[in-house]
Amino acid sequence: MPSVDVVSKVDPQTVENAINVAKKEIVNRYDFHGSKTEIDFNKKDLTILITTENEMRINTILDIIIARGSKQGIDPRSYDVSKEHYNSGAMVKKDVKLKNGLEKESMKKIAKAIKDTGLKVQASQMDNIIRVSGKKIDDLQEVMAFLRQGDYGYPLQFDNMKS
Repeated sequence: MPSVDVVSKVDPQTVENAINVAKKEIVNRYDFHGSKTEIDFNKKDLTILITTENEMRINTILDIIIARGSKQGIDPRSYDVSKEHYNSGAMVKKDVKLKNGLEKESMKKIAKAIKDTGLKVQASQMDNIIRVSGKKIDDLQEVMAFLRQGDYGYPLQFDNMKS
């Protein structure tokens, strides 16, 4: 029976490349001349730690990272910027977590949306992926097109298509 996995994942190496390009751009920008800005990426936890002098620079750095990431194929919805910045002495820090994998609530929402399409497919939840299976590949492709149109708070990718 044909099946496809609906996932939300980010490649850590691509993120690291985007951050390295962003670092080079920040070093060369006039408005960051002489600043003590640091950007650290933890591949294991998929977190970015930004340290700089003020909130305005944090917002600018975030914009640069997101722009460089989108040029390398990272969806801007992958960055969880909801956490507020915090002061650490004379510096301001911000932790940005990358969304990797689907949460339970989002998985339920996506599975319900698939069920409501009326197509003859089954959606089953496993860990942080949703496996959609059906009798026809065409039905799976319709589900994929349907999910691409909706906004579920996560960038969705489709892996492991089997016929």
